[in-house]
Amino acid sequence: MINIQNLNFNYSKKQPPLFRGLNCDLEAGRIVGLLGKNGAGKTTLLKIMIGLLFPTNGQVKVNDHQPAKRQPSFLQELYFVSEEFSIPGISIHNYVKANAGFYPRFDRILLQRLLSDFELPETTSLQRLSYGQKKKFLISFALSTKCKLLVLDEPTNGLDIPSKSIFRKVLAGSLDNDQLVIISTHQVKDVENLIDRILMLENGRFIMQKDLFDISSKLHFSTASSAEGDEVLYSEMVPGGYKVITPQLNGDSSVDIELLFNAITNGSQKLKDYVR
Repeated sequence: MINIQNLNFNYSKKQPPLFRGLNCDLEAGRIVGLLGKNGAGKTTLLKIMIGLLFPTNGQVKVNDHQPAKRQPSFLQELYFVSEEFSIPGISIHNYVKANAGFYPRFDRILLQRLLSDFELPETTSLQRLSYGQKKKFLISFALSTKCKLLVLDEPTNGLDIPSKSIFRKVLAGSLDNDQLVIISTHQVKDVENLIDRILMLENGRFIMQKDLFDISSKLHFSTASSAEGDEVLYSEMVPGGYKVITPQLNGDSSVDIELLFNAITNGSQKLKDYVR
């Protein structure tokens, strides 16, 4: 689906490269979490993938397309929900009428169900919606396109707690096996039950590219009253004790992605070696 080879990128020759020799392969049928600190380049990488920014060197291909060419056959299989967006002052119905035809696989029945789940009447003017309601509409429209590549930048920003729950439900239940979803987010807890592969950016490189299954087979995530012991690879104090990461000895365990992110960016080399 997506192949990145030796990608370099910088905004200016006067600045150091943001990316240096990035390599990555992503397959359809996945929900991928793109993680990194502020300024790591997550949104920039997403824009390179969809052809809004161009590599300085290297190659990016999406379904054998070069995104920078922005060919119609590429764009009709791509939908991008940006963290910052503008929407025309028309009704939901008229927006769908004007834009659904660009996507050959658009599913109007699915859209009606998602709008109902999010309590968004089709006659409502988009300009009268709150930021969170607009985000819910864009998520609904994106899923209804059935595009092979869905790119979501901070999709849960602006959503209230019930809407975040609905978002997880509709995303998990609306995807086909030939679709790839990439989610860039700081709100890891909102999506960690959806993600099945992690990409982690730091200092212009991927410091992790792992399936959650592989991580859970090597690392155990738990809470404990103490963080002492040679087996503890990383710990954080929480009310009532500690969150700890230890080597996996007794089979798989659920992965605490937020704790893992903190551990990889702040932890010891010993821990990093476990997830290379």
